[in-house]
Order: sequence, then structure tokens, then C-alpha cells
Amino acid sequence: MIACTIAGSDSGGGAGIQADLKTFQELGVFGTSVITALTAQNTTGVHGIFPITASFVQAQLKAVLDDFDVKAIKTGMLFDAGIIEGVVALLKEQQVPLIVDPVMIAKGGASLLQQQEIRAMKEQLLPIATICTPNIPEAEVLTGRTVQTKQQIDQAAGELLALGVQCVVMKGGHLDGELATDTVYWNGGHFTMTTPRVQTKDTHGTGCTFSAALTAQLAKGLLMKEAMIEAKKFIHLAISNPLSIGQGHGPTNHFAYKCAEGKCEVLIYES
Repeated sequence: MIACTIAGSDSGGGAGIQADLKTFQELGVFGTSVITALTAQNTTGVHGIFPITASFVQAQLKAVLDDFDVKAIKTGMLFDAGIIEGVVALLKEQQVPLIVDPVMIAKGGASLLQQQEIRAMKEQLLPIATICTPNIPEAEVLTGRTVQTKQQIDQAAGELLALGVQCVVMKGGHLDGELATDTVYWNGGHFTMTTPRVQTKDTHGTGCTFSAALTAQLAKGLLMKEAMIEAKKFIHLAISNPLSIGQGHGPTNHFAYKCAEGKCEVLIYES
């Protein structure tokens, strides 16, 4: 099976394209990639960004889609509105699952550019997406509202579904409590996935890794719910077994799921 990631490069290897390809490989999926930006990055932070032109991003994606039978696609950092528009022009013709990880990158105070990117994501990308996987800060940016309580999470998910995305995973990693609960919404219902919260600073690339694991499982043909649960297992094991490398927020352990043979308890609550 083949999957494709459209995202930025992380020279530190913990997030972005590198995390996605490692996750695809660990889950037995051949990974293809489209790079939207180069970053000078390590565990202590992002020290520089060099964007790729929208036309060359589109050329990379066209080259992949023209030659490979891609079964699932994910997006990460798309950097600007021009890239989003170019990607959407090609992706809207694809009949495969599209997972949008709405990565928000600070642009040195360029608020107008940021607003253009958010608008393009909401008006063009999310309407063609199968799944959107925001963390709490990303959900707040996309909806323009505070998202902390259960009611606010429900409302934010409803707003994102109204944009056209088929399914929303509201990730709970930024909330407080002893449990890490992600809530999966679709038009007509929702369920939660819960694991114990792990106290660690080594969480760099968690969002990329979770969405990549979900993309890989869908590429392999798993049904939506089963793919969600396995992705939750993958990221919990990756966080629970830190590599303890780097001087800052270290990367998650992409080897852990295979080493543990995917054995991890995830509590599911249907509603």
C-alpha cells in the first residue's frame, strides 16, 4: 500500500515529513512525499524556514499522483494560501481518504498572511477533507473561539463539520487531567478514545505522528474507527517509550508500536 504526506521538512527528524515517513514505514506502508518548506529545526525549536514555491509543491504532488496508486493522503504544514490552493486543485479530483492535520506555524507577526492561510484552509481544504485532526490551540484558531470545556469542544467540532469535513478528531493532549482523551465526531455521533496521560517533555511531532499513523492504517484498508484506535495506540506507545534524545522537547519513539506488537489498551466510550 502507498500513502502520501504533504508537509514541511524537519531537519531534527521528529516531526513533519520525517515523522510521517517513519510512521508509514513502521506500519508497513510505502511513503511518498511532497515538501512544502524546509526548516532549520531541532528539539529546541524552529530556527529558520525556507518555503517552497506553490508551483513546485504542485509539481511534486502531480508527479506522485501520476505514477503511484496512492491509497491515502495527509497534509501537515502547508505554509501559505498559495500552496493550499495549488494542493486543493489536484486533491479535489482524488477519490481517496484525505487527512488534514491543520498545523499552524507562527510567521513572525505576518498576521495577514496567517489569516489568508486560515481562510484558504477553511474554505478550500476542509470541504474536501475526510478527517481533520486539530489539537485544542488549532481548533481555537480555526473556530475563533475558546475551546476548553466539553461543551466548547462539542461546539468547535460542530463548526468544523459544518465546513464540509466528514470527520473531526478533537485531540485532548493540551487539556489537563490524568487521562488523554481524543473525541471523534461525525455528522450523527461521536466516540472517545482514552489512554493514561504520560508526563514527559518528549512530545515533539505528536500531531504529525498520530495523523500519519491514521493515514497509514486507512491506506491499508482499515475501517475508520479501527484506524483511529490503532493510531491512538501508535502515538500513546510512541510517547510512553521516550528516546530521550536532544536538549529540548525530544521526538516521540516511532519504533515503539512495532516493538510492543501494537499492544496498548485504549478505552472507548460510545455515545
